[in-house]
Amino acid sequence: MMRADRLATFQESLIREMTRLAIAHGAINLSQGFPDYPTPLELKQAAVDAIMGDHNQYAITWGSRRLREALAAKLHRWYGLDVDAERHITICVGVTEAIVVTLLSIVNPDDEVVIVEPFHENFYPATLFAQGIPRYVALEPPDFRLDPDKLRRAFSPRTRAIILNTPHNPTGRVFTREELQGVADLCQEFDAIAVTDEIYEHITYDGRQHIPIASLPGMAERTVLCGGLSKTYAITGWRLAYTVAPDEISTAIRTVHDFTTICAPTPLQEAAVTAVNFPASYYHELAEAYHARRDKMMAILDDCGFKAMRPEGAYYVMADFRDLGFPTDDDHAFARWLTTEVGVAVVPGSSFYRTPGLGRGLVRFAFPKKLETLDAAHDRLKTGLAKLRQGAVSLSTVG
Repeated sequence: MMRADRLATFQESLIREMTRLAIAHGAINLSQGFPDYPTPLELKQAAVDAIMGDHNQYAITWGSRRLREALAAKLHRWYGLDVDAERHITICVGVTEAIVVTLLSIVNPDDEVVIVEPFHENFYPATLFAQGIPRYVALEPPDFRLDPDKLRRAFSPRTRAIILNTPHNPTGRVFTREELQGVADLCQEFDAIAVTDEIYEHITYDGRQHIPIASLPGMAERTVLCGGLSKTYAITGWRLAYTVAPDEISTAIRTVHDFTTICAPTPLQEAAVTAVNFPASYYHELAEAYHARRDKMMAILDDCGFKAMRPEGAYYVMADFRDLGFPTDDDHAFARWLTTEVGVAVVPGSSFYRTPGLGRGLVRFAFPKKLETLDAAHDRLKTGLAKLRQGAVSLSTVG
């Protein structure tokens, strides 16, 4: 065997695979979580200005000072966090890199890492890269709540970290202060570090507010906050993210980051200062726009016969297809059929779990799309799913 043994238990991203399948079959892509609406004009102009202003060479390894200072001010403005831009913030190439370099910086071989499942697919490989041992705590439908008893059973004297994502992909949960306090109590009891993926911080619904676990008493010194700009500002291709970490961990993160990516793209960092300094009205309009998308997505799923929990945040929904008449509850088969035959790409639900059997019968829809895109997806779903009710789909046609 030519490849490293550590790659034996996982493969390339299934999310990106579904995007490639969508492109090949002309499907509407509700699988990968990127917007199909434009990036704000002033942000695009800021990128052009940065390039033309010759911000084209290496940035300082841990990021543009202007961007770090803007992020520190925003974290204080929104959450009351006191962050030293010089010591605590590192600009990374996407939250995916932020999670990987964080675990490489804090996890020793055979340390245990608690992973709340379903989870973004990079959490598991990141844990293996750091030679950690994953321990899973499942959020289960229909409400996907974080069970404190299950969580406690996952912790042990060998627990080094817990990876927590809120607002949550793929379930749409926004964890409550009570749920987060339960995590914080266990981290302090077991001397563990909370590694948080907070990229959907500004996409919440029905008056809910995102709460960084670092803002809870005793947690600033044992949290690595991983945030990103991709989702809030519709710049997923810019690959800009950041970590906020206490001194010793921050130094370690910067060292690993230095020897993996050196720095994030310099002109895009300079341009991103414009986004981070957007007025409060931008976030209000963002929330209103996503409320409309969420409500339309839920109406589509209801009309088509799916069962799904109404998302509290982020821009995904896990939908149960088992009452639609599909000849199997194999979520991989259903997702591929929906993509290749119906023309709407989704992600199999079980790909977000490691515990066998969980996620079967579920698929994830992503809805950061123009309303007309969602309308077009609705039309295709209605037409395709009508064939199920007519018995026109069998295991042989599914393949």
